[in-house]
Amino acid sequence: MAVTTTGLPAALLGLGQALDAYGRPEVSVGQWRWRVRQGLAAVRDALVAETGTGTEAWTAAREGSVLRERNALLARIGTLGPHVLQHPDPEVVRAELQRLLVDVGHHAQRLSDLAYDEVELELGGSE
Repeated sequence: MAVTTTGLPAALLGLGQALDAYGRPEVSVGQWRWRVRQGLAAVRDALVAETGTGTEAWTAAREGSVLRERNALLARIGTLGPHVLQHPDPEVVRAELQRLLVDVGHHAQRLSDLAYDEVELELGGSE
């Protein structure tokens, strides 16, 4: 049974796979750069597509923090995008993008935690 992922998890998986292709004999550096650039664009698009619910006042501060974090990640992606195709040392770019991949993964976990807390509040009822 195949598991299908969409959105940010799928974009992170795609970028991770592209990064892992570095150094394989069947993938030239030019092909690797292009695949990574496409994967980075997919991550950017998934981050841009994020929307907050803003339904609960008690989670508003955390939601604002997650939004600021997302904007910082988008700024990093904007800076790294041109480096993928132009930086003379692909290893340096790969290391920077692997760190970005970890940071976006942490961001995705915070998004999940926030969504869980909002649903828990809705279903929890009053005591």
